[in-house]
Amino acid sequence: MAAKKERYMAYVGSYSYTGKAKGITCYDVDVEEGKFTYRTEVEVDNSSYLICSHKLPVLYSIADEGVVSFRVLPNGTLSRMNSHKINGMRGCHLSISKDDRHLCVSGFHDGKATIMNVEPDGSVGDIKYQWYNTGYGSVADRTYRPHVTCTRFTPAGDYVFSADSGIDQVKIFKYDSHDESLRQVDALRLERGSSPRFFRFSADGRFMYLIYEVKNAIDVYSFEDGSHAPRLERIQTISTTEHKDQSELTAACAIRLSTPDQTHVFVSNAGENTVTMFERDADTGILKFMTSLPISGDYPKDISFFPDGRHLAVANHQSNELSFFKIDYEKGLLIMNQRNIDVNQPNCIRFVKLPG
Repeated sequence: MAAKKERYMAYVGSYSYTGKAKGITCYDVDVEEGKFTYRTEVEVDNSSYLICSHKLPVLYSIADEGVVSFRVLPNGTLSRMNSHKINGMRGCHLSISKDDRHLCVSGFHDGKATIMNVEPDGSVGDIKYQWYNTGYGSVADRTYRPHVTCTRFTPAGDYVFSADSGIDQVKIFKYDSHDESLRQVDALRLERGSSPRFFRFSADGRFMYLIYEVKNAIDVYSFEDGSHAPRLERIQTISTTEHKDQSELTAACAIRLSTPDQTHVFVSNAGENTVTMFERDADTGILKFMTSLPISGDYPKDISFFPDGRHLAVANHQSNELSFFKIDYEKGLLIMNQRNIDVNQPNCIRFVKLPG
């Protein structure tokens, strides 16, 4: 008997305050062709970021009311489960721990980070930890006060890292799963005005990749556990674009490691509106520039790999559209393979494998 073909949906979060989008737009996914087909929309107030559970068919969205959870039904329809306030302004980024026990919410507007419990059924639980960052940045119109942009557990779940693009720091917290305590043990104090935005860890937990939206670079760090705090060493700094004379409007937006083997790293760049591809050495963590190509849109706020890793979807926030590319890893090319799809102010793209 032939194996049952896996089915996927794609969910795109959008701002809804203009009235042109409801919040989450749902698409059927053709993985082999790298294409979306519109299905429906689901109402969420200003869905600025989406994340899905690792084990359960549950999708989470940031909203004005806090965080909303949805059950993903076998046909791809979203069924609202619950929502929970975060006791602060609307978040900008959302992540989930590898064991699916905690959600991390980053607050750009108020400089607040929040960690929430996740209930056994996948619904959003109470606030577990929360903190406001303090201090001042160095660029009056961009980084003059705290802006928490990315908060994540490390792959092993022993630490929480939290980037603040306003005060140019990545704070490091030790998490003890036995007594569920969280305490700050270190911080990366970065170049003034560099504005660290997002970071990702390699699946084996040995390397961290940190992008800066003002400095427009990737810092590669080696990561080892220590007795009281992790040992981090910056082993490489590489530009996110190939242009030496960058516009003041150029800003690194999103970073992804290719799926499923993490042999490449991709970064989207607003201003010049490109996606840059790097080859990644799994042993050393070092990146090698391959290409930087235009994405036929304005402000590529997010990029996301199709489940096969051979196609890429780009959320062009300013031009209100999604663009799609086939990836030629050997030649270092992005080849457009579908006409752009209109969607109002897309913020985030998330693929979800359908249950059943």
